[in-house]
Amino acid sequence: MSREPILRLEGVSKTFGGLKALTDVSFSLDEGEVVGLIGPNGAGKTTLVNVVTGNLRRSSGRVLFESEDVGTQKPYEAARRGLARTFQIVQPFPAMTVLENVTAGALFGGGADSLADARDKARESLEFVGLAGFADRPAANLALAARKRLELAKSLAMNPKVLMLDEVNAGLNSSEIDGALNLIRQIADRGVTVLIIEHLMKVVLSLSKRLLVLHHGQLIADGPSAEIVADERVVEAYLGQKFAARLKEMHHG
Repeated sequence: MSREPILRLEGVSKTFGGLKALTDVSFSLDEGEVVGLIGPNGAGKTTLVNVVTGNLRRSSGRVLFESEDVGTQKPYEAARRGLARTFQIVQPFPAMTVLENVTAGALFGGGADSLADARDKARESLEFVGLAGFADRPAANLALAARKRLELAKSLAMNPKVLMLDEVNAGLNSSEIDGALNLIRQIADRGVTVLIIEHLMKVVLSLSKRLLVLHHGQLIADGPSAEIVADERVVEAYLGQKFAARLKEMHHG
């Protein structure tokens, strides 16, 4: 008997007044999968994550997490269920230390039993992302790459079952991106389902065997990465002919 997907969207739409941000989006994620979500700016990728995590209420359709309809949940309820996400624009609590930022995530989102338990989870998460040495520094003093790692540590302290990473590599240099990729792979190795929203195709293709493509709020493709990057609609909507040609050379070279 096949297992139910850990996360399933059925005909999800989101409108803002007359603007259709998402239209009839349906897909599912299986436990332990790493899936890339791509599409042009304004395609609705962040809106989709906001709907799944309760930051926005869907206009129609269903969001099912572990077979339970969670379409009306609040963000803290999503976090406690195991639906975690990072934000494209990283905004830690600047006056708090790095440790305090992650402890807050463990306490309020991860359902830690006590403050001491939350601190322990926070230290473990900081160790995992390589920020243990920054624990007592103000979060405001961190450089961008470290702030991105802090965001990951906060999410991990919530004990996620599904982790949605929104442009986690934006603004990083190539060595910082390599470090982030290693972290994401280690997170996936723990059995966490990962949905990665990313503009850098090199990053997406190195992590994901499956891609979802959003365009004007509609899901125009869902399938194995190699097939998706050769799909004419995807090339036209997002990748561009030059990239597609380069990709074909890489595969046949």
